[in-house]
Amino acid sequence: MGQLSELVGRLLPRLQSGVCAAPISTLHHYSPSWRTSHISTESFFHNKHGFSPRTVGLFRPSAFHRHSSSPLQAVCSELQHWPVWVQHRGFKTLRSRTRRLQSGNEGPGEPEGYTPTFMKGLLNKERGSDMDSVDGMMRHRNLSDHEQDAFKAGFTEGFMKSQSMTQRTQDSLRRTRLILLVLLLVGIYGLAKTPFLSVRFRTTSGLDSAVDSVQMKNVTFEHVKGVEEAKNELQEVVEFLRNPQKFTALGGKLPKGILLVGPPGTGKTLLARAVSGEADVPFYYASGSEFDEMFVGVGASRIRNLFKEAKANAPCVIFIDELDSVGGKRIESPMHPYSRQTINQLLAEMDGFNPNEGVIVIGATNFAEALDNALVRPGRFDMQVTVPRPDVKGRTEILQWYLKKIKVAETVDAEIIARGTVGFSGAELENLVNQAALKAAVDGKDKVTMRELEFAKDKLLMGPERRSVEIDKKNKTITAYHESGHAIVAYYTKDAMPINKATIMPRGPTLGHVSMLPENDRWSETRAQLLAQMDVSMGGRVAEELIFGDENITTGASSDFDGATKIAKMMVTRFGMSDKLGVMTYTDLSKQSPETQAAVEQEIRVLLQDSYERAKTILKKYSKEHKKLADALLTYETLDAKEIQKVLEGKSLDPR
Repeated sequence: MGQLSELVGRLLPRLQSGVCAAPISTLHHYSPSWRTSHISTESFFHNKHGFSPRTVGLFRPSAFHRHSSSPLQAVCSELQHWPVWVQHRGFKTLRSRTRRLQSGNEGPGEPEGYTPTFMKGLLNKERGSDMDSVDGMMRHRNLSDHEQDAFKAGFTEGFMKSQSMTQRTQDSLRRTRLILLVLLLVGIYGLAKTPFLSVRFRTTSGLDSAVDSVQMKNVTFEHVKGVEEAKNELQEVVEFLRNPQKFTALGGKLPKGILLVGPPGTGKTLLARAVSGEADVPFYYASGSEFDEMFVGVGASRIRNLFKEAKANAPCVIFIDELDSVGGKRIESPMHPYSRQTINQLLAEMDGFNPNEGVIVIGATNFAEALDNALVRPGRFDMQVTVPRPDVKGRTEILQWYLKKIKVAETVDAEIIARGTVGFSGAELENLVNQAALKAAVDGKDKVTMRELEFAKDKLLMGPERRSVEIDKKNKTITAYHESGHAIVAYYTKDAMPINKATIMPRGPTLGHVSMLPENDRWSETRAQLLAQMDVSMGGRVAEELIFGDENITTGASSDFDGATKIAKMMVTRFGMSDKLGVMTYTDLSKQSPETQAAVEQEIRVLLQDSYERAKTILKKYSKEHKKLADALLTYETLDAKEIQKVLEGKSLDPR
């Protein structure tokens, strides 16, 4: 028991004398070592009513007292003679604290350490508005002037940084919203392009709108030149459209389709427009690529709309250009399972169950082999009209037609230009006239002459002049004798074509050339004419050999040898012009026996060698004329047919 008392004395300091007899109401006037904290009282009852029902000095358990007390409380409970207050676990609300502050009943001497910091801030905020400003905070803190300046500077810097950070955050949010909006729009556009949604979108965007017709009153057959046979065939169609009763009275029917076949630029579109203009009926134009869509059903729908409008305005003409792009052969393709819908719709509209009276479909293509067989059968395209390249007469008419639209000199001869433009289409001849007009404008002339037309022709055939090329005197001299050798052989060979001009002006890959024009288009050539062409080709190399020697021959004759070899090979293998091999064709020499191949090669070599010897004979015989012509080319660079004739006859040329 003595040891227990010593332990209690160490743990619980003794109270001052006179405290035990003091009433409970006067205990707070003393300064005991132990006293009750303001945080809580000994029981919930005391917290609620402000007084305790228990007697001071007696530790009797009550209904509101927790029986699970601490070990220290258990020790003190055994000491019935100790009048002390023992702290019990309780609570205190902010509301009660605020109420006591407002009523002024806060007990004195409240320890500072018992109130949490955040509670002090909340409680101090209610006392007044002195802490709401920076100045009030500094007055409350009793800061010096130096500390106040430092505080204001730090506060300002922090405020500005926070504003800057807020601004950057807002800008970042704006950019993020913009990027998200763009991605959303791109996603919507991508969905609109999908096959599942695109058909619905396209059908609401003018797919079923009406097709407008065009009146071609200002285009007639007079505007079409060089294709007389095609015009004559289409004249019957014009009569059908003008007076259909004339043919239906005999039981005939209007043709349903006309297919124009020919190379590009020969006037197929112009012919279709002329048919509409001559008949004075509406003209509906469509390109084959307009029906070629990746969306399912779009091409077929456009075909239906086109024919629906045409039937409502019959009689009329529907012209489909580049028909092979929409009417190609039907094939099974897993990549395009619906690609046949457009051509199937076209086939049904042209010759289906419903009659298609009064509507004539004109199709144009330069690749008729690619068209579907069901499209070109009778009953759909009943007529097939070939539109070839114009002959010399047609080219002359086309040139005269376009030359009327520009200012030309009286000396211009369209026939000479037509003779030198073998194989030109109408579009290419129009371009030639336009190039000549541009050249005359650049040179400052008020009219187009033959010189500008020849310049445009050479530019289209061989490329532009290369005047910037610097050629030394030796190579220029070799070129002059080379080209004059061609001209001499051509001039003195009976069956050669007439010379048009000779020049040593570089054009394209060539350093010079001699132009020869046939008097008329050659539909076939004789053996003498073929041998004459070979002789003219050999004239350039023979001239180099005779003038400069075997050691100074050049590579300029490579293209000449190519042309001569092709002629000789065709004479032997295709034209049956070989005495040794006879009248037999050899289409594929690789399938022939080695003996036959050797015989063919020997015959070709003999033809070429004989041609070379004939050219050498002519140049040796007319060596003086050869030198005169070469000197004239070195002086004037370009000579036409009349100037070449003057030089060879020994006449002087007019100064330029």
